Amino acid sequence: MTDSVSNADRSTKHEARSTNGLPTHIAIIMDGNGRWARRRGLPRVAGHRAGIQSVRAVVRKSREVGVRVLTLYAFSIENWRRPPAEVDQLMSFLIEFLHKELNEMNQNGIRLMAIGRIEGLPGRVQTALKETIEATQQNRDMILNLALNYGGRSEIVDAVRRIAADIRGDKVQPEEIDEDVFQKYLYTSGLPDPDLLIRTSGEQRLSNFLLWQVSYAELYVTDTLWPDFGAEGLVRAIESYQTRERRFGGVGTAGAC
Repeated sequence: MTDSVSNADRSTKHEARSTNGLPTHIAIIMDGNGRWARRRGLPRVAGHRAGIQSVRAVVRKSREVGVRVLTLYAFSIENWRRPPAEVDQLMSFLIEFLHKELNEMNQNGIRLMAIGRIEGLPGRVQTALKETIEATQQNRDMILNLALNYGGRSEIVDAVRRIAADIRGDKVQPEEIDEDVFQKYLYTSGLPDPDLLIRTSGEQRLSNFLLWQVSYAELYVTDTLWPDFGAEGLVRAIESYQTRERRFGGVGTAGAC
């Protein structure tokens, strides 16, 4: 890995951008747990448990190299369509992860955040999230942001509803609404937009994830299934990112269109 991977921009303001080739904010669509298990003749739950080990490795490596925000697509609104037993096991795994990782998060300055319709999660999950968020809220080295009961379209709808309520309450005027104002109503308000969006398992779609925020993110798709991704996969994704020139609609250093 190049030296730039170990030198992070320490800012987490919305306008922050990557510095020295290191993405400030990495977002990941963690895909392939079920296929990983099926290829090994194992139940899907085994793939999800293996996926947790990859989460641990990626969080640790992100913190080590200096990534400031890591957003993981942990459970989508569409995932409720899965068999109830599988959903219940996923929720149990989430609670287990939060309990087991709390000490390490505090030791490494990692703050937990969660985005999505959190109120729609089971009460036991909401309690575990609340406790972990509160216990880590003073940590400043990295943000681990979990997207739970999340959908990009739902996020935009919820933002519009909040804006409409503020217009009715005379807190904002329609003519005042621009992109900067709108983003303040999103779940991710206060966070920088992702610089790098990673998707594992080879699928080439956004799956309703951070539709507003990834407008200018660099995309990295790998055929590697999530349980096999781990720290090495993250390093490869960052190194790919470091070879790219981000123009944000402008002209690059070589004068390309």
